[in-house]
Amino acid sequence: MFYRPEDGHGLPHNPFNAIITPRPIGWISSRDANGINNLAPYSFFNGVAYTPPQVMFATTGTKHDQDGGKDSIANIEATGLFCVNIVAFAHRDAMNASSAGLPKDTDEFAHAGLTAVECETIACSRVADAPAALECKLTEITTLPGEANRVVFGEVTGVHLRDDCLKDGKFDVTTFQPLARLGYRDYAVVTELFSLNRPDD
Repeated sequence: MFYRPEDGHGLPHNPFNAIITPRPIGWISSRDANGINNLAPYSFFNGVAYTPPQVMFATTGTKHDQDGGKDSIANIEATGLFCVNIVAFAHRDAMNASSAGLPKDTDEFAHAGLTAVECETIACSRVADAPAALECKLTEITTLPGEANRVVFGEVTGVHLRDDCLKDGKFDVTTFQPLARLGYRDYAVVTELFSLNRPDD
């Protein structure tokens, strides 16, 4: 099968997200100018640089009560701050609950039954028992072609690692089993690893 996106795919569901898998989930916490916390998952998320450490996430939709996009991007534009919380398998239901299209003045931490704690380097909350969290300062927001497609870049200014996830000096993802986004309504979970040495190692 071959199709041009401009012509449509002719399938019951768009296969694009199912092709680019698995995708890590950036559970983005932010705070608006009035101090109200926001928490939302984004599956267009990744790290983009080591030194200094930098991350990105993309937002691709609109919200009826928020001008120019989602609550996350409005908050980050206002404050220049956000935190990336890593999603464990145990948080799957809370993560899903936080994806609801709630009014912009709703605290998703409370809605999802999560404990919010203050970050160390930025004025923002993070998920208390997340296996890891990356405190970030905004570096750039880029507008992409299409309606409300924007990419947020941030520099990591603080890193939280849950102590029980450190094994022999390494951050061991099997201790919390990170959740990954697939296509459609599907997810995957990492439960086992294997290693490959690079040819030039």
